[in-house]
Amino acid sequence: MKKIELHWQILIAIGLAGLSGWVVNSAIASGVEDPSVFGISVIGFFEYVGSLFLNALKMIIVPLIMSSIIIGVAGIGSGGNLGALGGRTLAFYATTTLAAILVGLILINLIGPGYVDGEPAGELLALDSSGAEIAKVAEGRGPGDVANVFHSMVPPNIVKAAAEGQMLGIIFFALLFGYFITQLSHERAEPLFKFWDSVFHVMMRMTSWIMKFAPIGVYGLVSAVVAKAGFRAVEPLAVFAVTVIIALAIHVTIILPLFLRFVGKVNAYKMFPAMAPAMLTAFSTSSSSATLPITIECVEENAGVSNKISSFVLPLGATVNMNGTALYECAAAMFLAQAYGLELTFGIQFSIVFIALMTSIGVAGVPSASLVAIAIILGAVGLPVEAIGVLLVFDRILDMLRTSVNIFGDACCAVIVARLDGEKTNIAIEGT
Repeated sequence: MKKIELHWQILIAIGLAGLSGWVVNSAIASGVEDPSVFGISVIGFFEYVGSLFLNALKMIIVPLIMSSIIIGVAGIGSGGNLGALGGRTLAFYATTTLAAILVGLILINLIGPGYVDGEPAGELLALDSSGAEIAKVAEGRGPGDVANVFHSMVPPNIVKAAAEGQMLGIIFFALLFGYFITQLSHERAEPLFKFWDSVFHVMMRMTSWIMKFAPIGVYGLVSAVVAKAGFRAVEPLAVFAVTVIIALAIHVTIILPLFLRFVGKVNAYKMFPAMAPAMLTAFSTSSSSATLPITIECVEENAGVSNKISSFVLPLGATVNMNGTALYECAAAMFLAQAYGLELTFGIQFSIVFIALMTSIGVAGVPSASLVAIAIILGAVGLPVEAIGVLLVFDRILDMLRTSVNIFGDACCAVIVARLDGEKTNIAIEGT
């Protein structure tokens, strides 16, 4: 019997969760205060199953992010790659990722999907929180918090920072550690690189294993939301999903083509048919890593980029360049902050943008791995990590879309770097 693909399992789980949650919600509406089976609260059971899945995700955050960033930075610096080729690649990745985050930030602020009739949608989404606790998060926040963001990047005790989930400090330490590995002699650097590379691959396998339980976790989390709020929660979530889709479309059809046209001097819209096979594969698998061989083939054969460029830029991009993911992380955190009624001061929004930019580097290239990064952002701005549960209703389709955007961003970088390196490519504008 053919195994059902994970994305179908998740979609089926969402459907069953909607049905289960509706049955429980109907029982509550008819007067049953806390529906139970054999003395066990049904909603409590849903929340228990969902919390196990979230705890598993939180468990892998520190080692996954740390090992990913260390080997990413150390790998870039090895073999003299931090020259012109590495510099251009990193500059492009950082610029386009920041552009994607800002597009998401602007649209979330303009549309305000976390508000319904001008009020925070937290109650509709069954988000459990104390108004006083959330108010404390925003109390005294302002532009001065930007300095605090950078201050928290240098923890006095890295072990304590890891234990307390202070991810900015972990990220900064990992960046420094990876860089200074490149400053060692080969015989000293190689064992360190192999160690962290092995840790990263173990964490990737653990992430993939945990994601096999995603349908069960999604079932518990979504069932609990629907059981408490009914289908009223669909309205703000649908508006959020549409907002993200619009933001992704703006980035992939306007922002990246502008880079291609004015920096790479290529026919931007020839890139879409050239990269169609890779983007469709990314859409179906939701994995940048799994799509990498097809991405390389499309960039080399259809776009005409040399193997010298593609073999460096694309594997690096599959690890550190997540335009669509970074956009989604920022949008999701902003949406939940709105739903909780958190005062979105400049300091909080700057924190979200900065952390989304940094954590997108360490997101594993497997389906729904961005949930790990969203957990980091929520913790950093003082919101409950459990709020991630409400995002899972539309997460699968958004995951497929943002992975396609990630792949297209990698390909655009490869073409632009090739053009700046003097290559003609198949989609260059005539006379350039």
